Amino acid sequence: MTTDRRVLVHSDKDSLAGAVAARFITKIIDILDENDVAHVVLSGGSVNTAVLAAIRDSPAQNNVDWSRIHFWWGDERFVEADSPDRNDLQARDALLDHIPVDKEKIHAFASTDEIADIDEAAAAYAAALVDAAYEGSLYPRFDIMFLGVGPDGHIASLFPGLSGIAERTATVVAVRNSPKPPPLRLSLTLPVIQSADRIWLVLAGADKASALGLALAGASEEEVPVAGAEGRKRTVFFVDREAAAEVPASLIAPSY
Repeated sequence: MTTDRRVLVHSDKDSLAGAVAARFITKIIDILDENDVAHVVLSGGSVNTAVLAAIRDSPAQNNVDWSRIHFWWGDERFVEADSPDRNDLQARDALLDHIPVDKEKIHAFASTDEIADIDEAAAAYAAALVDAAYEGSLYPRFDIMFLGVGPDGHIASLFPGLSGIAERTATVVAVRNSPKPPPLRLSLTLPVIQSADRIWLVLAGADKASALGLALAGASEEEVPVAGAEGRKRTVFFVDREAAAEVPASLIAPSY
């Protein structure tokens, strides 16, 4: 896969979140100038949630036509709807409950309250992807996909050594043995992730440095799943200085 891949380094988590928020607002306005709707995939985790809060707090977000944006998630913890572990609950608290978004365009994974069986929940999300796709496709064109990265290099809920990272047919997988609690999760698969026009990976902290360094050095996606995160048009790693400790200097883009 050929893609424009770059690393943008920021001094700390707060400046990182603010910079990504500003870039998102600018880019999504451009996307909506060219398209009737946009599809954005959100991620959980403290840093990505901080980005959403920074978007909410930016005066520039009033220039976005939020009613034309579909929101999806790369993965979800298969727990009760009101569990603080839910990625969609974190996103609603940080951003979605504070903007004039069309509720029908918020595509959350099912909770255990809605669908008790995890395989049925995976099938339901796969069906939702098809419903929003162009005719003949299994999923919509994702304009921007946010991803976090774990210390082990996992993205969404695709973990090294587990079968999900090798799935090439299904669009959504049920994860029953996540090494990071809670154990039951739902996740988009790597082909769906790689279909996104732009993948934005946002990560901070020294515990992420090794995984990021390995991914950019050519590790396999089975060993370090983030190595497989490449968008169709562009892949950007937004990182703080600690997370960038093992990134080759040649891959770090000048400040923008």
